[in-house]
Amino acid sequence: MGTNDDIESIASQYSASETMDRLESFAKSHELEIFGRLNFQTDAAKAGLAMPSAELLIFGNPKAGTPLMVAIPLIALDLPLKILVWEDETKKVWVSYNKPEYLQKRYGLSDQLLKNISGVKTLIEKALQ
Repeated sequence: MGTNDDIESIASQYSASETMDRLESFAKSHELEIFGRLNFQTDAAKAGLAMPSAELLIFGNPKAGTPLMVAIPLIALDLPLKILVWEDETKKVWVSYNKPEYLQKRYGLSDQLLKNISGVKTLIEKALQ
């Protein structure tokens, strides 16, 4: 897995599909909207290709994200937030996401606006307990 200081990856003790189910369920239980769940492995299989498990959860809260997009419209390129659940070559499952500080640096977000998206790591850690 290469290194990227702007992306954090957290190991999961669960299978990829169970990890994604837990993340989606936890997000919904905390009144976050699920905008999409993409299963890249399934899509690859439909195209006659094979790849390890990989799913993307697209989620957010319009009350939190809209002020960011009003202040900096280009941040809509990275919002809603996304979490990638993927399996490496050893079958280890990872949960990866863009660090909020990366988005702050990329778009010049104020510390006040950063608070609107800073809970993603906590969401992942609690969902994986």
